[in-house]
Amino acid sequence: MRTPHVVVVMGVAGTGKTTIGPLLAARLGVPYAEGDDFHPRANIDKMTAGVPLGDEDRWPWLDAIGAWAHGRAGLGGVVSSSALKRSYRDRLRAAAPGIVFVHLTGDRKLIEDRMAHRRGHFMPTALLDSQFATLQPLEADERGVAVDVSGSPEEITERAAAALDALDSSTRSDEAGPSPR
Repeated sequence: MRTPHVVVVMGVAGTGKTTIGPLLAARLGVPYAEGDDFHPRANIDKMTAGVPLGDEDRWPWLDAIGAWAHGRAGLGGVVSSSALKRSYRDRLRAAAPGIVFVHLTGDRKLIEDRMAHRRGHFMPTALLDSQFATLQPLEADERGVAVDVSGSPEEITERAAAALDALDSSTRSDEAGPSPR
């Protein structure tokens, strides 16, 4: 697999970004950055209190992730970020045009169950509805893949790596132009 991309592992809370991100980074042989670490304290305090973040709260966070991704351009890396809206992903792409998204998707009940059983995270299950309400899945013109979160972390990681490899292969084919007959 060729990957000097920066890969953004995205999705609603509870999809496993913090679990899959480091596993995918290890699989790709690139560094991992935890998106939650880029949040200013005020954002963490809001979410801990059960208050959803607004766009104005997210811009500095997205800019910090974008700066990290920009610094990894050509070197590769994996970073987690909910990146729920197209405008958020556009902002990340503006900072680091070569980024690729892995959208972790799955059954709401499964995601809610996983959220309910995780320990030590500031995001309460009560905010899951706001996450789903905000979510705008990847559009056809956005470079990325959707990966189902059912199964073990290792299975999800392998599906993500395979989907990225297939995306890279299709991009190389597109860049090469039509094959001769």
